[in-house]
Amino acid sequence: MVVLKNLHQELSRFRKRVLAAGAFVLFCFGLLVARLVWLQVVQYDSFAERAESNRIAVVPIVPNRGLIKDRNGVVLASNYSAYTLEINPEKVVDLDATIEALGQVIEIQARDKRRFKRLLEEAKHTDSLPIRTKLTDEEVARFTAQRFRFPGVEIKARLFRSYPLGEVGAHLIGYIGRINQAEKKAMDDWEEEDLANYRGTEYIGKLGLEQAYERELHGTTGFEQVETSAGGRAVRRLAHRPPTPGNTLNLSVDIKLQALVEQLFGERRGALVAIDPRNGEVLAFVSKPTFDPNLFVDGIDADSWRDLNEDIDKPLLNRALRGTYPPGSTFKPLMAMAALNTGKRDPRTIIQDNLSFSFGGRTFGSPETDRAGPKDMRLAIVTSSNVYFYGLANEMGVDLIHDQLEPFGLGRRTDIDVQGEVTGDLPSTEWKRRKFKRPEQQKWYAGETISLGIGQGYNNFTMLQMATAYATIASGGLRFKPRLVRDIEDVVRHEDRRVASDALTPLPLKPADVAIIHNAMNGVTLEGTSRLAFLNAPYQSAGKTGTAQAIGLKAGEKYSAIKADERKRDHSLYVAFAPVDHPTVALALIVENAGFGSMSAAPIARRVFDYLLLGQYPSEEDIAKTQMGQTFAPIGTPRRAADVPLPGQPGQAASAPAVAASAASVPASGASR
Repeated sequence: MVVLKNLHQELSRFRKRVLAAGAFVLFCFGLLVARLVWLQVVQYDSFAERAESNRIAVVPIVPNRGLIKDRNGVVLASNYSAYTLEINPEKVVDLDATIEALGQVIEIQARDKRRFKRLLEEAKHTDSLPIRTKLTDEEVARFTAQRFRFPGVEIKARLFRSYPLGEVGAHLIGYIGRINQAEKKAMDDWEEEDLANYRGTEYIGKLGLEQAYERELHGTTGFEQVETSAGGRAVRRLAHRPPTPGNTLNLSVDIKLQALVEQLFGERRGALVAIDPRNGEVLAFVSKPTFDPNLFVDGIDADSWRDLNEDIDKPLLNRALRGTYPPGSTFKPLMAMAALNTGKRDPRTIIQDNLSFSFGGRTFGSPETDRAGPKDMRLAIVTSSNVYFYGLANEMGVDLIHDQLEPFGLGRRTDIDVQGEVTGDLPSTEWKRRKFKRPEQQKWYAGETISLGIGQGYNNFTMLQMATAYATIASGGLRFKPRLVRDIEDVVRHEDRRVASDALTPLPLKPADVAIIHNAMNGVTLEGTSRLAFLNAPYQSAGKTGTAQAIGLKAGEKYSAIKADERKRDHSLYVAFAPVDHPTVALALIVENAGFGSMSAAPIARRVFDYLLLGQYPSEEDIAKTQMGQTFAPIGTPRRAADVPLPGQPGQAASAPAVAASAASVPASGASR
């Protein structure tokens, strides 16, 4: 009985163990089923998407950047395809060793390594970075044969920007460069659609038109959906949407004229802006010295960057847009226009010019070349009388001068279609209160007004502002926003969208008053300070020379160009428009530290007018002499502009400008000196 009882107990315990084990197995099986349901049912979509992502990759396709052309169709910015050797840092175990090994297959210079290091420091979670660009076919073949040795390294075909004319027009065209961290941060605020358009893009416009018209030039990024292997290499294409190329910018600028002016400046510093007063189109936009934008295309090397930044001549400074200068005597016709518009002085009023003007115990003098005698408004402009305009400034006062000349575009941005324009300084009592911090500096003193009349004192303007002001004078009050881009060509729809000719409210100038200023400025070219530069010109032009102090002088101190340091010498300025009766071009230019406006600036203006109105290009001898400030009227035999090729482009001459229908055909007369 005891044995049976023990047997029953053992069987009972065994059954319990079996039941417990069975329950545990069922529990585990339930967990497995639940996990399978979770993975296969609940999480199916998520894991299916992840699995598909491992198999399918979406590769962005960067669009061709839009072209930039001048008014005659000359290509100023284009694209070309080239091979680059690129490294994905995240897939390389020993980066330094890999670069050294690559150097045994393909030449990698020290500057390539420095640029790669800089890009590596700036980049975050990027796919690949170039260690070498613009590989030859032989270099591509050598690497391809040994590609298995370099995981994480590959050759890619990339689009590169090209500026065929090099330094010509660099400031207005600008350049593209790699997107830096500051730009990436700014892009975070973009709309998702705009941001998506830059996936796969590493470059963006940095300066000039490349920057201002980035959205037009960039185009729309396409994509390619490909099936990839386990190693991440494309096996076959599943879907494809081609990119849309960027639009073409057609400029109003004549690049051959631009190149000519840059050549005429030679090694000198300065700026020139030429505008069509009938519509605001910019014909030339020169800043000297200039630079080669091709240096920036695939990342400028440290040596070139240092040279550009440390150059005392500041080649990266756009002097036409950001350089501000006292206008000197080129300000006088504007003062006369303000006087006529307000009735402050009758043009027939005679002022006795004794070559000095006294005010508040101080004597304001005149250059030694001035002639004493009675002068009306016309003669005061022709002879560039300081005394006449000292007195006029005193009569008008600083605030009236400001209010009359600000509408001409002085002391404010013109809203030209490039970024970075400065306002310059057209002083007023309110301007001075804002300009200075200390109370004693904020007060306007009556004696400060006197120098304003001859374009000195606090007056500081860009050549763009001066050209805009004289375009308004030339047109009799018509005003336009200056524009570098004439129209934008949609390369897909083959439609042109007009950009220039954005008219502003005209100024209510009286035709009789405008005629007085035109006649006086014409007199400057016939009997005044620019008569030698325009000797025998077969058209009538209007102009005004200016010689502006680069540094201030103490009371009673005399200026000596011979003794002065080269960078402390006076600036040479000229403003002009032509033909007088129906102006088609207005310009303003400065040659820094070059002395009298009649000797350096006016001769350049003469050659610009000869090019635009006559289709003439100066002789090589004339260009060489003009670069040194040793010419007035052209010398040698001028050439047909159509026959002269662009710099560095032998035999590829751009179309010559048509001779303006309004150009006068009667030779100038009365040039007695």
